[in-house]
Amino acid sequence: MTDTPASKGLSPLMHDSLSPFPHGFFTRHGGVSTGLYESLNTGRGSHDDPSAVSENRRRVCAHLRARVLVTPHQIHSALAVYIDAADNDTPAPEADALVTDQPGIALGVLAADCAPVLLADPQAGVIGAAHAGWRGAFDNIVKSCIDLMVETGAIRERIRAVVGPAISARSYEVGADFVAHFADRYLSDADLFAPARTKGHAYFNLPVFVQRQLARSGVSADVMDMCTYEEADTLFSYRRTTHQGAHDYGRQISAIALPAADD
Repeated sequence: MTDTPASKGLSPLMHDSLSPFPHGFFTRHGGVSTGLYESLNTGRGSHDDPSAVSENRRRVCAHLRARVLVTPHQIHSALAVYIDAADNDTPAPEADALVTDQPGIALGVLAADCAPVLLADPQAGVIGAAHAGWRGAFDNIVKSCIDLMVETGAIRERIRAVVGPAISARSYEVGADFVAHFADRYLSDADLFAPARTKGHAYFNLPVFVQRQLARSGVSADVMDMCTYEEADTLFSYRRTTHQGAHDYGRQISAIALPAADD
C-alpha cells in the first residue's frame, strides 16, 4: 500500500496466508504518542493521552481501509463475541476474541507480551482476532474463536491463522506453581518448558502452546518468531517495562478487516 497521510510511518507485519484481507500485526511505529508510549500505542487502558490513542487507532483503521475498528475490553477469558454492527461509539465488548462477516469492520486485539492471533476463512468471508495470554490460552480462547467462526459460516478446514509477536520462550520465565498448573491439564505439553537460571523456575513457550491449541481445534497456524520482550525498538512489552521499573506500558494492535462493499 502506498503511504498516505493516514498510514505514513506505520510498519505492520504481514503474512501471506492472510493476504486476501487487509491485516497487520502492527509494531510500535507510526503513531503520535510520546515518551513511554512512543509511538503507536493503541491501549485505551494505558495512562497515555486519550487523544493520542484515538489518533493512533484512527490511523490503524484507515490503513486497513475499514469503516470502524473494534477491539474488545480484554479480560483474559475464553469468551468470543460476534460483531454484527459497530461504530466508533459502540462500547467495547468484554471478551478476548471477536468474529465478524460484516464488510467494513476491522477486528483487533491488543497485546504487550500475550499472543495475538488473526484468523480468516477467505472463501466464507469470515474473520477473527483473538488475544491469548497464558490464561486465555490455557482455557482455550482460540477454540472459542474458531467455533464462533464456524457458527458464522466458516469451514474449519479452510480457516487460516497466524500467531503474531509475543514473548518468547527465551524471555518468559515462570514459577513452579505455573508449571504444575499446566501439568494438571496439559501434560503432553511438558516439552514447552525448559529449565530457567532461577532455581525452580522454567521458561515457557507461549506462542507454540497457542499454535498447538489451534491445531487441537482443527486449524493449522504459522508463528511469527518475534519476541516482544527482546525487541524494544519495535514492540511494546509489559514484562520488559516492569523489569525496568516503568509505571505503565504501551500496547500494540493486531487487526484484520473485511473490505467495505464498495472497495
